Amino acid sequence: MRFGKIWVSLLALAVAQPVAAEWYEATSKHFIVYAQGSADLVQKRAERLEWFDGLVRMFNAIPANEGDGSNKLTVYVVADDSAVRRLFGKGGDHIAGFYQGRASGSVAFTPARDERPDDINALHPQVVLFHEYGHHLLLGNYETALPAWFGEGYPEFLSTARFDKDAIWLGTPAQHRAYDLLMAAPLSAEQLFSLNMSQKLRDTQTAALYARGWLLTHYLVMDPTRKAQLDAYLRALNAGTPGAEAARAAFGDLRTLDKSLSAYLHKSTMAAYRIPIERLPKPVVSVRALSPGEREMITLRMRSDRGVNRETAQPILAEATPIAERYPKDAVVQGWFAEMALDAGRLDLADAAADRALAIDPKSSQALVYKAQVHLRRASAAHATDPAVWREARNWLLRANKIDTNDAYALQLFYQSFRMAGTPPTDNAKAALRRAHELVPQDEGLALTYAVQMLLDDKRDAARLALRPLAYSAHSQTDNPAARLLAALDAGKTGPQALAALGAPLTIED
Repeated sequence: MRFGKIWVSLLALAVAQPVAAEWYEATSKHFIVYAQGSADLVQKRAERLEWFDGLVRMFNAIPANEGDGSNKLTVYVVADDSAVRRLFGKGGDHIAGFYQGRASGSVAFTPARDERPDDINALHPQVVLFHEYGHHLLLGNYETALPAWFGEGYPEFLSTARFDKDAIWLGTPAQHRAYDLLMAAPLSAEQLFSLNMSQKLRDTQTAALYARGWLLTHYLVMDPTRKAQLDAYLRALNAGTPGAEAARAAFGDLRTLDKSLSAYLHKSTMAAYRIPIERLPKPVVSVRALSPGEREMITLRMRSDRGVNRETAQPILAEATPIAERYPKDAVVQGWFAEMALDAGRLDLADAAADRALAIDPKSSQALVYKAQVHLRRASAAHATDPAVWREARNWLLRANKIDTNDAYALQLFYQSFRMAGTPPTDNAKAALRRAHELVPQDEGLALTYAVQMLLDDKRDAARLALRPLAYSAHSQTDNPAARLLAALDAGKTGPQALAALGAPLTIED
C-alpha cells in the first residue's frame, strides 16, 4: 500500500451505460447484479464491486466469512435516478440509490446512468452504492457500536474510492459534500460527539452530520497517531462512557479539535491511499442472459424485492400471474412468483408455484423456504395446536438448511415458527436465531428480535452487543427502543426488567 497525495478536485466519474434491451445476471462471491447492457459491461460492474469489497476488507483487516456466499448482496441497476426514486417511494425525492439489509436477502438499487457525470460536486451513483456497501460490510463484520458521526462518516470515507487503470485511490475528497462543508453551518465537534440519536435531526443537521463526519473521519484515519486516538475513543464509548467525555479523553480540548478540522478542510491537497489492484483478490464473475420469463418478470421482481405490504403486493401479483402461467417450467420465474403470491396473501398460488419450482430443481432452498412459509401461515391462521402440524411446516426449513446451512432466512423462520405457534422457542431455535444474526447483523429487525430473546434469557452482555449498533444508528427511529433498553440495562435492571421498563411490549414479526 503506498501513501500518496491527490488533488482536492479529483473525483471518480461513473461510467455511463448505453441503453440496451438485454438483461443479464452477474454472480460473484459477494454480489448478484441484475443490469441491462452488454454481458461485458455487466461483468465489469460486478468486478468493480468485488474490487471495492476486497479493498475495504484489506484496509480494515476483515477476514473471509463462510456465510458470505449464502447471503450475497443483490444489486439492481435501473435506468436512472427517477427509476430509483419510484422504487423507493414516499420520502425518496432526492435519493440517488438505496440499500436494505435483510436476512431474506439484502438488496441495493442504483441507477445505470449518471445524470451529472461532469459535475464534480454531484452525488454520483457510484458514491451512493459504495457508501451503502460500506455500511453493509461494517455492520456485517464488527460488533462495535459506531457513533452516528463515524457510522456515516466512515462509509463516506470509503465511498469516494477512485479507480485508475492499475490501482484504486482510497480517501479521495468528498466533493459531493463541498457545499455543506464550506457554506452551511457546521456541527461542532462537541455537537458531533454529543448527538442523541433518539431525537430526530433536521435535514440541515443530517447533511452536516454526513459532511462533518466525513471530514473528522478523514482527519483521524489518515494519520496513525490520530487513528490510535480514534480507537481509544471508540473503546471508551463502547464501555459506556458518554460521547463528549470519551472524545475529550481521547482528543483533548474539542474547540482545539474544531480549529484543526477547519485548517484541515482548507488545505490545498489532501492525502489518500493508493492501492495497486494486483494486491487485491481477482474477482471471479459468471454472467448469463436472463431467460425470456425472467426478462418479462424482472421489473416486477424489483418492485417485489423492494418490499411491499399486503395492499401494494396486489397489483404486482396481478401483472405477474400471466407471466408465471406462460413459463411454468422456469424455476426462477416460479420462485419469484411464489414470493409475490405470499406477499399478496395468496397461499394457494404460492404453494403451487413453489411445487413447480421444486419439480424443476429439487434442491432449490428458496422454494423450500416458500413451502415452509405457506405451511407456517396456514398453521397460524388455523390456530393449530397439534405439534405434528408445526413439525411438518418446520421440516421444509430443515430441508432447506441441509442444502445451505448458512441460509439466514431459513434460520430466522425456524425461530419465528415457535413464536407463531405460541410455544417457547427451543434451544435449537435460539441457536438458529443467534446464527441468523451472526450471518446478517445488517437486518435491524432481526437484530432487535435477537436482543429481545437475549433479554428474556437475561443474557445482558449479548443483548448489549446487539442493541448498541441500533441505538447509535443515524437512521434510528425517534424514541429509539434500543437506546432505552440500553439505558435500562446500564441502570442495573435485569433483561426482563429492561423489557418491562419500555412500557409496551416489543413485537416480533412472523
